[in-house]
Amino acid sequence: MCDTMVALGNTSSDGSVLFAKNSDRQPREAHIIVRIPRQEHQSGEKVKCTYIEIDQSPVTYEVLLLKPAWTWGCEMGSNEYGLNIGNEAVFTLEKYAKIGLTGMDMVRLSLERCQTSLEALEFMVSLLQEYEQGGNCGYEKPFYYHNSFLIADPESAWVLETAGEYWAAERVRDVRSISNRLSIGKSFDRAHPNLIQHAIERKWCKSEKDFDFARCYSDTIYSHFSGSKYRQTFSQSLLEKNRGEIDLGLMKSILRSHHPSLEGKQFRRPCLKSICMHGGGIIGDHTTGSYVASLSPEQCTYWVTGSPTPCTSIFKPLWLIDSEDIPFTERDLDKAQTFWEQRDQLYRMIVAQQLADLDSYLEARDKLEEEWEGMVQKMEKGNPEDMKAIMKIAWAQEKKLVEQVIQENQKNPPHLQGSPIFRRCWK
Repeated sequence: MCDTMVALGNTSSDGSVLFAKNSDRQPREAHIIVRIPRQEHQSGEKVKCTYIEIDQSPVTYEVLLLKPAWTWGCEMGSNEYGLNIGNEAVFTLEKYAKIGLTGMDMVRLSLERCQTSLEALEFMVSLLQEYEQGGNCGYEKPFYYHNSFLIADPESAWVLETAGEYWAAERVRDVRSISNRLSIGKSFDRAHPNLIQHAIERKWCKSEKDFDFARCYSDTIYSHFSGSKYRQTFSQSLLEKNRGEIDLGLMKSILRSHHPSLEGKQFRRPCLKSICMHGGGIIGDHTTGSYVASLSPEQCTYWVTGSPTPCTSIFKPLWLIDSEDIPFTERDLDKAQTFWEQRDQLYRMIVAQQLADLDSYLEARDKLEEEWEGMVQKMEKGNPEDMKAIMKIAWAQEKKLVEQVIQENQKNPPHLQGSPIFRRCWK
């Protein structure tokens, strides 16, 4: 389960496009940061995705991937042109293929080969035509689904929602959020040529006039129990309410939000209706990574956690420039996983009530983020030396705080609270 949102420049406080996403996966599934440089490939070369091989592109662009450690593809990411994509699991009445391109594969392939949101949309549609989407996307237990995508660049954005080979796309005009449900209804800008006729043949609607993509193609039971309607409605309403004033702070606050029923209880109760999702229930996932991108033609700045649950994590600035302080390449996957696991340890200590003073840690975190945001605002846009200096400071300070809190509290006795199922999950 996940949530993704975008605010175009006509709705943000500084004219930039803001893109944000939480990746909700299974609690023990490491979600890592990987940066892969631009590469050239030989004619006839193949690329092995998560389950199938396809033809490689002559050139693949530099990409920043935020992904489950075991998959080839990614849940969210960006490339050297400022293209950003995030995917969502959606549940439809079309058959789920046992093998094929996963939605995460499609995200990475598009980032490696496309420059704009429209180009990525058209490429994803071509992938749906040539290959089946499918394959198990679960880590500890099987999980099959179809996909929706939010695709953004520094000037535009699209929503693409799929059901097997069928699809509909909507151009974003101002703000938009997607979650674990089909959300495109009667109005769309592009679609599979047989989208409506197929629904009529399946008796999901009587005529073209009666057609509604989400209503016709959705598996309503799975979509309902995913809690996605509440989450999408909540994020969409906040974006609409704050048109013209949307900024990094608002995006982070949405990613960190919990359902009202969890107030003061988020570390002992799960809830599928929380955008910051905490695992521990019979069904449901856990936010394992979070990401906010600020996109403009002059500069694209990425704020990443590399750790679970944004309500306890630290968003750090990152740019696609050479820096020894951010060594997460495909040759350093062990380092990337160790980075995530250390921050997962901190979250588990918080759940186990081992921190003597959680509020002090959160205050220190907020102070650091505020300082880094101030540095970014004051820096000369596009200056690589400023970027390197800020990254070096920020990532070192985050590391110091995380390690200090773990060291000071790890000897405190754990005291898990919540239901037996919740305690078993985190024990």
